[in-house]
Amino acid sequence: MAIASIAMVFAFVLFTITNTELANGLYTAAKAWIERSLGWYYVAVVSGVLFFTFWVGLSRFGNLRLGKDDERPEFSNFSWFAMLFSAAVGTGLLFWSIAEPLMHMQGNPFMEMAGVKAGTPEAGQVALRITMFHWGLHGWCIYILVGLVLAYFAYRHNLPLTIRSALYPLLGERIHGPIGHAVDLLAIFSTLFGTATTMGLGVSQMNAGLNYMFGWEISTSNQLLLIAGTSVVATLSAVSGVRRGILWLSEWNIRLSSILFLFLLLAGPTVFLLGLYASSIGDYLAHFVPMGLWTDPDPERQWQGWWTIFYWGWWLSWGPFVGMFIARISRGRTVRQVVLGGMLSSTLGAFLWIVIMGGTGVHLQLNGVDLSSVANSDLTMVLYKTIEGLGVEWATLPMAGLATLMIVSWFVTSADSATLVICTILSMGNQNPPQRYRVIWGLGLGALAGTLLLAGGLQGLQAATIVAALPFSVILLLICYCLVKALHQEEVATARGVQPSAALRSS
Repeated sequence: MAIASIAMVFAFVLFTITNTELANGLYTAAKAWIERSLGWYYVAVVSGVLFFTFWVGLSRFGNLRLGKDDERPEFSNFSWFAMLFSAAVGTGLLFWSIAEPLMHMQGNPFMEMAGVKAGTPEAGQVALRITMFHWGLHGWCIYILVGLVLAYFAYRHNLPLTIRSALYPLLGERIHGPIGHAVDLLAIFSTLFGTATTMGLGVSQMNAGLNYMFGWEISTSNQLLLIAGTSVVATLSAVSGVRRGILWLSEWNIRLSSILFLFLLLAGPTVFLLGLYASSIGDYLAHFVPMGLWTDPDPERQWQGWWTIFYWGWWLSWGPFVGMFIARISRGRTVRQVVLGGMLSSTLGAFLWIVIMGGTGVHLQLNGVDLSSVANSDLTMVLYKTIEGLGVEWATLPMAGLATLMIVSWFVTSADSATLVICTILSMGNQNPPQRYRVIWGLGLGALAGTLLLAGGLQGLQAATIVAALPFSVILLLICYCLVKALHQEEVATARGVQPSAALRSS
């Protein structure tokens, strides 16, 4: 399977490099077709998975431990959260947490339906609600569910820690044959494109930060150099393993972010932001279910495809990667701890990030600092112009430097985690895969990100993400069915005094 996966990536890279215009046209056309014909499907899948995940966590199966009944968690709550959050969303939130609300303030369907005028405080509230919706429970449920299912089958039923194991109740021993190989190849394919998208966003913003501080030219060639450099660092981190490089970086990600948040909170509109956090959570809770089920009735309007469908595609394409990483660090926790602890802590953490950073941007925009124009011309500069807009001159460059360091740190943590996950899949669930795999795939991720950047920049990355998510969405639905079947089988087996793994294999 390792040879097949390398061949698959090599063929894609070769085709994209030698036929850049054709490749970009194909990716964009596929994205447009999915948005036009299957947008409703993405909405239905993600909403269905959200309700299913909460049902599992709150059901009678919630006390099942992911491992032996007497096992306890390998990592502390802080370390677990730091690694989960770092692998999942750090780079993306740095890119979008300010830029997205500023874009939504200028107009969106929810403002139109509510009769809200663009550029007003009410528009700012709706903009933050939409941003929180895109980074809230609907997205996190995908990661948490995949992680829960993989941990359940790996640690309670002694199956390999790979995506194919989640389909054991449906496929049986055939997971070890061609069908299982195909499922894992799809997971690798999805992980590669989701990670490449995040890498593309990260290096674009890194380039902007270096331009802001040192005048370094913003160009594709410089971004390719940044991809190369950070890929090497990420590979070294992946080689060092979870307990060393990834854990250390993840915990420092949280600490560095706290410094920037504290600066924005104290230098910015402190009272406004504190009140905004509570009111925004209430606003989100009042609207997230109907927003999650809404599909745009206007076929000519592209807003939902540009935003919600792109986000759902991004979360889905990262499902195998982040899910496997969550499974890797969740042994010994209960089903309920993973579902409720993972979804609620991560969502509240993301909301705090959005309110402090996005709320600061919205407040500056409403008080005369024209950040919307910056967002319209160059999304990557919004973070730096927001720091500048606070008017604390002595802290502007140090905080811009800290923000750039955070981009690098979050970026490396996502890339090294993805590398470790891909290598785990290729080595049939070995949680300490061979070092040569880590080197090959760590550098291969960088090569793929650079190729997609050449093929069409941010638009090409977004297109690839949405397309890559489609096959995994089907697997995700099958995973839900398999989990329910296995849980009921375990319940019956326990009542009869039979080991769960034996009952699963005899079914």
